[in-house]
Amino acid sequence: MVDKEFSEQEKQLVRLLQESIPLTRRPFADLAAQAGMEPEAVLARVKEWKRSGAIRRFGAMVRHQRLGYTANAMSAWDVPDERAEEVGQALAAAKEVSHCYQRPRAEKWDFNMFAMIHGASREECEQVAARLSVEVGIDNYGLLFSSREFKKISMKYFIE
Repeated sequence: MVDKEFSEQEKQLVRLLQESIPLTRRPFADLAAQAGMEPEAVLARVKEWKRSGAIRRFGAMVRHQRLGYTANAMSAWDVPDERAEEVGQALAAAKEVSHCYQRPRAEKWDFNMFAMIHGASREECEQVAARLSVEVGIDNYGLLFSSREFKKISMKYFIE
C-alpha cells in the first residue's frame, strides 16, 4: 500500500528515473520533456524525493563479473537479537558487502542476518567472511555461493 497519491506526471517521472538517465548535456531537461513537466519542477521533485529518502541514490550499474569479481556468497549469521543493530551495521560497512538484511528466524533455521559478500574468488569470499566473523564476534555463520543467476534487476514501480 502506497502512503501517498502520485499524480500521473509524478508516476511518469518515477518510470523514467527507474531507467538509464540520458547521457546528454541536460539529462533532467530531457526527462522533463518526456514527463511533460518543466525542468525546474523535475529537479524540485527529485530533490524532495532525495531529501525524504524515497530516492536513495543515483549511481552507475557496474557489471562486477567484468571487473573480475566473479564470486559471491550470501552469508547467513546467527546473531543474538540484542546485537542485531550493532552487527548489522558492522557487516553493512564492509566494502565487500553489497547488501545486508536482518530477517526473522525461521523454524529449524537459526540465522537472522544476511549479507551478500562479493570477491574475485570463492576463497576470497571465505576469507572476508572469516575476517568479519572475528570483527563482529559471531562464529555461527554459513556461506551460500551462487551457482547461476536467473534474474537481477531493480524493482520497477508504476508499471502497467
